[in-house]
Amino acid sequence: MKIYDGIEKFPKLNFPVVTIGTFDGVHVGHQKILSRIIELARKHAGKTVLITFWPHPRFVLNKDNDDLKLLSTFEEKASYLRKLGIDHLVKIPFTRSFSENSSEVFIQKILVEKIGTQKLVIGYDHKFGKNREGSFEHLKANEAKYGFDVEEISRQDIDDVGVSSTKIRKALEEGEIDIANDYLGRFYSLAGIVIAGRQLGRDLGFPTANIKLVDSYKLVPGDGVYAVEVMHKAHLYNGMLNIGYRPTVDGISKVMEVNIFNFNEDIYDQEIRIFFVKKIRQEKKFSNIEELKVQLLRDKKEAEKILTPRL
Repeated sequence: MKIYDGIEKFPKLNFPVVTIGTFDGVHVGHQKILSRIIELARKHAGKTVLITFWPHPRFVLNKDNDDLKLLSTFEEKASYLRKLGIDHLVKIPFTRSFSENSSEVFIQKILVEKIGTQKLVIGYDHKFGKNREGSFEHLKANEAKYGFDVEEISRQDIDDVGVSSTKIRKALEEGEIDIANDYLGRFYSLAGIVIAGRQLGRDLGFPTANIKLVDSYKLVPGDGVYAVEVMHKAHLYNGMLNIGYRPTVDGISKVMEVNIFNFNEDIYDQEIRIFFVKKIRQEKKFSNIEELKVQLLRDKKEAEKILTPRL
């Protein structure tokens, strides 16, 4: 897959089949659209083109009061799209001045002149351009004028999947990892740098790596204890992760910390990736440290039971 930072150097292609959107998370609903453009490109010996916007439009348009957290960084999104078989990914820098462009300008300058679109596939009720004025109805009525065919993934198809990025964010925020993973079609993951902590886990017999997000806008699931897989330097390990305030031993600041099973390397300042497999329990306060240790042993056994069949 070729990635373009802007549209200026986009090459002439044979029969471009195009779709447009933010595609945050590249979830199973998005994948229906992507499957369709891949199908059409193969049928016409063409190439697939996905146009996306970065940063996310809401970060630009609602800069002062938007607390949106994303399901995927641009790099993660590109990786998912590459695995799914997209040929060309165009990253349009989203600015306030760009947001002022009418749908007509976008269609003529980008879809027609720069890309030479032959077929455009969009999701149900997708709109673009200033004030979201560009609609499927307008595009369909002007196919002859623009020189490309337009197809909409039907409301029924979208409703049958029943998935949206908003639903996935809500599931993650509520710790409903099973639901989020089903909607994504994979384990939700995030990348972080291992930082120095207070080494409270070591004192308990469960040394943990404290994690600082690589990208602050990435969504962190709700508080609780999770069975996870941990990627470090292309090696995958099992583990359990806690998100919360450690009320039994600390209770002051929120942390994300992972106990990696059968692992004893110094990884401070190194990047790891966490894959959320299943939630084990809510975070809770115990009467004393001994009760907490007993619970941690139970958590580890539960995590191993969840994760071992995956080895």
